[in-house]
Amino acid sequence: MNQRQPITLVTGASGFLGGAICRRLLAEGRPVRALSRSPMPALEKLGAETVRADIADTASLAPAMVGVGTVFHVAARVGVWGPKRAFEHTNIDGTLAVLEAARRGGVGRLVFTSSPSVVFNDRDLAGVDESIPLGTDFPAHYPRTKAEAERLALAAHRPDGLRVVALRPHLIFGPGDMNLLPRVVRRARAGRLRIVGTGKNRVDLTYIDNAVDAHLAAERALAAPESRCGGRAYFITNGEPVELWPWINALLARLGIPPVTRHLSLAAARRIGAVCEALWATGLLPGEPPMTRFVASELAKDHWFDITAARRDLGYEPRVNMADALEKTLPALREAIARPEAQPSRSR
Repeated sequence: MNQRQPITLVTGASGFLGGAICRRLLAEGRPVRALSRSPMPALEKLGAETVRADIADTASLAPAMVGVGTVFHVAARVGVWGPKRAFEHTNIDGTLAVLEAARRGGVGRLVFTSSPSVVFNDRDLAGVDESIPLGTDFPAHYPRTKAEAERLALAAHRPDGLRVVALRPHLIFGPGDMNLLPRVVRRARAGRLRIVGTGKNRVDLTYIDNAVDAHLAAERALAAPESRCGGRAYFITNGEPVELWPWINALLARLGIPPVTRHLSLAAARRIGAVCEALWATGLLPGEPPMTRFVASELAKDHWFDITAARRDLGYEPRVNMADALEKTLPALREAIARPEAQPSRSR
């Protein structure tokens, strides 16, 4: 590894987005330190230095910060179900520990991977921008803890010290995704997917290469003396909202799977979600509930976002459009759904 260059630390490097960021940095010849709870032999083979540590332990993170110029803090506990404390440990305590370790280590820049779910308000989010406030009444631990983590990250920004920016990429997909689209397709193939609501809601997605581009653009913007992005959050998408259910059915058609035609009202989906949550809260049933109130709202409501600010302040521009992104994704998606279904990833 070329130690003359500052090292770039990526947390959550064994995940979909974190791994993609590492591979891009390595391809550009940059020294990479990849941090995760899991072994990362593929990244080691590509030349990354790998570190395994407890993301919420500042002392154990200190060695990982030595010689680091930029931290991409991607690690997160994700999902719609799970113990409250597990989400708090990774998303809140972990973010606090990373921020403190980075500050003590003299790191100059930190790009925090947030989520659009931090502005959840149980209403349609149609073309909203960053002026929309953080949510205050979350029906799931993931958006609640990510909102608090984003608040903590942005509050840590110091123009003359650790400079911080937050990105909110929405529904990242592409080759290497083992959870989002593969799970949707498997449920449709098994006849377990229903159109929730009117079926006319529009959503944004983000192709993986574009999500990586946004992170590197944010790093460059933080490094510019005249930048205005420090201490701010930005929505990141492909900039091409789609009608969710027609888009899913077009995807299924490409895979030779019958379309989803059965409907469920949002009110009914919420009632089912509430019952499922109560049953799964007993701890007697394995895995995640098939429906929750949060998932019902996400499946039925608009959630697409104005990315004008990211274009203006970060220089972000989606390079891969939705049509090309789908073509690039289909071969890997066919392979992914042919494998036995894995348990949903709990961390990123």
